[in-house]
Amino acid sequence: MIGATDGVINVARFFLGLVGVAGGLRGSIFILPARSMRFMAPTGNTATEETEARARARAALRPRRPFNEVVAHAPQTLRALVRADEIWLVVLSGLLGLAAGLAVAVMNIISQRVHEILFRLPPGQRLSSAMEVAPLNALLVPSLTGLTLGLIGLGLARWWPQRTVDAIEANALHGGRMEIGSSLVLVGQTLLSNGGGASVGLEAGYTQIGGALASRLGHMFRVRRSDMRLLVGCGAAAAIAGAFNAPLTGAFFAFELVIGTYSLSTLAPVVVAAIAAVGVVRLLGVESMDLGLQIPPSVDAVHYIPLLALAMICALVGVAIMRGVTLTESLFRRSGVSVWMRPAIGGLAVGLLALLTPQVLGAGHGALAVGIHAPYSLSLIAMLILLKSMASAISLGSGFRGGLFFASLFLGVLVGKLFAGIMAIVSVAHAAPEVVCAVVGMSALAVAIIGGPLTMSFLALEMTGSLPMTAAVLATSVISALTVRRTFGYSFATWRFHLRGESIRSAVDVGWMRNLTVGRMMRREVRTVRATTKLASFRRDFPLGSVERLVALGDEDRYAGIIWVSEAHASANINPEQELTAILHHGGIMLLPSMTIREAVALFESSESDALAVVDSEETGQVIGVLTEQYALRRYSDELDRRRRELSGE
Repeated sequence: MIGATDGVINVARFFLGLVGVAGGLRGSIFILPARSMRFMAPTGNTATEETEARARARAALRPRRPFNEVVAHAPQTLRALVRADEIWLVVLSGLLGLAAGLAVAVMNIISQRVHEILFRLPPGQRLSSAMEVAPLNALLVPSLTGLTLGLIGLGLARWWPQRTVDAIEANALHGGRMEIGSSLVLVGQTLLSNGGGASVGLEAGYTQIGGALASRLGHMFRVRRSDMRLLVGCGAAAAIAGAFNAPLTGAFFAFELVIGTYSLSTLAPVVVAAIAAVGVVRLLGVESMDLGLQIPPSVDAVHYIPLLALAMICALVGVAIMRGVTLTESLFRRSGVSVWMRPAIGGLAVGLLALLTPQVLGAGHGALAVGIHAPYSLSLIAMLILLKSMASAISLGSGFRGGLFFASLFLGVLVGKLFAGIMAIVSVAHAAPEVVCAVVGMSALAVAIIGGPLTMSFLALEMTGSLPMTAAVLATSVISALTVRRTFGYSFATWRFHLRGESIRSAVDVGWMRNLTVGRMMRREVRTVRATTKLASFRRDFPLGSVERLVALGDEDRYAGIIWVSEAHASANINPEQELTAILHHGGIMLLPSMTIREAVALFESSESDALAVVDSEETGQVIGVLTEQYALRRYSDELDRRRRELSGE
């Protein structure tokens, strides 16, 4: 661990050196030409000397820009290179991978050191793999950590009420925009939760800091919206790859969960970022997830039927865990306990469970390595599944911050071992090997909770190095994903969005649809007429061909309806003294500037109108613009075509 800490320090010094060199080069870009011009000028040239003197005087009077403004954006030449050539975007993603790998390594070291201090563990001992933990520590540390987390949350809600946007939501709704400040707060809360023994993993913090660094880097280089989303995916890929020491797993985690699609144009940046992060983690000597599995050379075809059944069982267990988190949140909400007190109560409950077994504490990384080989009895395995599921649901439901990735892996191994034990009792001839069931259960349960069948298939490949095992994992992962999709419909991340009122099913970019509002599409030049105008007067003021339609206004200039000029002229031939009120259309149907293009198109279809007025609000009814169905559909079609080209990499 000391060597890893020294490695982190050396890498940090290396990055600081790069920043210093970059800053010096940036200054040289603008300083060297002026100096060279001065030396090239002939001596004694009075005009040149006066020009330089005036330039120095203006520079002295010019106010200095703050440091944060100076470093807010990269030099214009570098920005132009990144925007013009995808090779430079790959280089940028490689640098991002180095930074994300360093962040993952630092978080791992901090978490392990905190566990060793708070729970009095020997150096290098994983919390969840400890044989026993002092009862007083098991009770007090999670509860006091929860109290601290609750007080921090209370302070943040009062003085810094910013909602944190994770990588999936950022790519789906905000074009990859993430705030570095709120992301650092989430990383700190995740470290505090995991360090205090809550049954949550660090992967939420990994992807958050990776995505936030990517978003900040993209902002510095002013990249396009599609490139910003790609960089956020690169940051998440680097974080997961560094956490699992598995570049393919990190890359396909980004493709399936953060970017939302795979294309050749996104392959190189994501893979480079993942490989760079793994290289940094290995350079620092951070412990990787090496389970030392002994996988059979092949998986018999007869074993696929029970393995597919295991996948469906894991899917149902995953749905139950997600429902358990929601149920716990609901119980805390109905109890009337203050929000800042809930983590303390949840920590106390987790501590009570830890008195039975320490394997419920932490993410379960150490327990996974031990449990996959330990000869547990079936009753003990069933008890561990129940206790770990309860600890995870209580931790997240009470307000601790973190993820379920590592917990789902551990629980999946236990479910697989339990299934293998029961199958051995029922039918020895058709029972699959225990290690095969453990790996399949691990992957299937992770797919049910996290999503990403290919992600877990590549994780199995990189953990086992066995293609037959990977084929079995792929088949069972697909079955698990389909089962969850038919019975529940969400992964854990998208389920949380659904509870918050968001209709996000993946990280595919739908934010453009929300940004393309009626207020941005409407035409503000509106020709209006009073609804009480006589048809004869209207025919005189607005002859045929002058305008196609007008907006009629009633009392207090409120919107009254749409007038078609041709219809008004035809009616005027019959009854010229009639008012326009008799031929108004769509009087109670109007658009609001905050409506999205989807809502506008739906209103056009339901009203069977090709143009509608836009009012500032339903209360005042003041007309501020007009939007036609033809223009809205054309903009909608253009945006859909642009997103299609982005998804296909054209």
